[in-house]
Amino acid sequence: MSILRRKSAPEAPPVAPAVVEAPTVGKGRPTPKRREAERRRGPVAPPPKTQREAVQRSRSAGKALTKDERRAMATERRQRMMRGDDAYLLPRDRGPVRAYVRDLVDARRNIAGLLLPIALLSFIVLLIPSPLLQAYGPLVLLIAILAAVLDTMVFARQLSRKVAERFPKGDGSGLSTRGRALGFYAFNRACLPRRWRVPRPRVGRSEAVS
Repeated sequence: MSILRRKSAPEAPPVAPAVVEAPTVGKGRPTPKRREAERRRGPVAPPPKTQREAVQRSRSAGKALTKDERRAMATERRQRMMRGDDAYLLPRDRGPVRAYVRDLVDARRNIAGLLLPIALLSFIVLLIPSPLLQAYGPLVLLIAILAAVLDTMVFARQLSRKVAERFPKGDGSGLSTRGRALGFYAFNRACLPRRWRVPRPRVGRSEAVS
């Protein structure tokens, strides 16, 4: 009889075939534009002005500069400083007022420029066993120092007048534009030979400085 027959097992529901996705070629998203990429990365930091700043940046980034990189950076910094780039100059040399004073000093024949040769000559004279030379050698050096100081004092007055005419409101660098400060700055530069001056002279001797 049909009642005594064994019930057949229920049929399993049909399994849907698995959908195999094709591999995505590329990043799967449009490449962002350059402006969008820069905006995501944030503002780009300016190049380091000093070697110390570059070393600090490299340490914070987890990498160390090689010896050749440090040497190249030092060379570039030296060249920019000799050209008179304000970003690479010492604080005492920055600003258009100090650049103007340097031009006036370099275009002038300063008595202070003779102090170093006379001092060297006086030292050599002291080594000569001659009472006459040893007596008058330091005297010549003393006269040269006094002449250089007087010449610088007169030049400082001219500097003060010219700077006041050209920069009536200063240059915004915060450095003093008084005659005494400018005279001291001019004296220090005038004492050095032209090839030793930093930054390098931009004008020749007896050249007019406007």
